[in-house]
Amino acid sequence: MKALIFDLDGTLIDSLDDLADAINMMLTERGYPTHPREVFPLYIGDGVRSLVERALPPEALKTLDVEACVADYQRFYLATWDQKTKPYPGIMEMLTELKARGLKIGVLSNKPHKFTVLCCDHFFPAGTFDFVLGARDTVPRKPHPAGALEIVEQFGITPAECGYIGDSGIDMETGVRAGMLPIGVLWGFRSEEELRANGARKLVSKAQEIVGLVEAV
Repeated sequence: MKALIFDLDGTLIDSLDDLADAINMMLTERGYPTHPREVFPLYIGDGVRSLVERALPPEALKTLDVEACVADYQRFYLATWDQKTKPYPGIMEMLTELKARGLKIGVLSNKPHKFTVLCCDHFFPAGTFDFVLGARDTVPRKPHPAGALEIVEQFGITPAECGYIGDSGIDMETGVRAGMLPIGVLWGFRSEEELRANGARKLVSKAQEIVGLVEAV
């Protein structure tokens, strides 16, 4: 194992409250009902448009300009993204240990690229990540493996020498399709059942366990 690629939301950072607040601000501005925090784990993971579509009333989707709603959400998220978000316990120490062992560390998220970079730069020390990619219009989103394969190409390694770590079925499918070791984290937004059903070969309940997995592979 020479490298690890991490999902961001629900894996490295607990961003649920800030995402939910921005969505609910958008809904309130447009006169729609808001949602409780507990529904958002099922809304997040497929990209910003899917998040917005899931939050809007189904009947409104027939007439609404969804892209305008996405723009409104991103306007609010620009104001909330760092209010309550923080790295999960043990993440900083785990990343430091992995770097000390000489592993390359990447981030691949379905969050828009500018927000992915913004969060990585803000919540983690400079130099923590060797390569960071968010969602871009020119590259298919996860679970398509294109982004993950782009990162290992940058690292100069094979997919088999890399693990993909995330909290959702989308992440596990990404790892499988990219030919990487899919590692599911149990502290994120989705269930153990979803992770297993989509190909997780390893599961961890604490960040430090990732270091142990790398040593054992």
